[in-house]
Amino acid sequence: MSELIENELSSTIIGCAIEVHKQLGPGLLESAYQECLYYELVKAGLDVEKEKALPIVYKEIKLNHGYRIDLLVNKKVVIEIKTVEYFTDVHTAQVITYLKLGGYRLGLLLNFHVTTLKNGIKRIIN
Repeated sequence: MSELIENELSSTIIGCAIEVHKQLGPGLLESAYQECLYYELVKAGLDVEKEKALPIVYKEIKLNHGYRIDLLVNKKVVIEIKTVEYFTDVHTAQVITYLKLGGYRLGLLLNFHVTTLKNGIKRIIN
């Protein structure tokens, strides 16, 4: 499955996220959703990295204590998990930064603090 293109991957990821949300509902910490989504994605046969370190390169300086991507799927799709009332521009900017720093094309911002997960999904393309 590691050769799937981003759109096919995003469909699988969203299906797994919906399953997690169906089972748990809203109201938990981000870390709980992250662990359960990680489980579902691995069970689906995907290559998933949790808390993937993303260093910052500034001119000729590499700062290893940069950011951490919640989940990186098949080295292609960035997943940022939130449990917030609503997305803000800062949440979107965070994913855009991850995409640019890592050279990735697609990010999914997932908010599990909603009654229906379809209302908590935002696709971000670099």
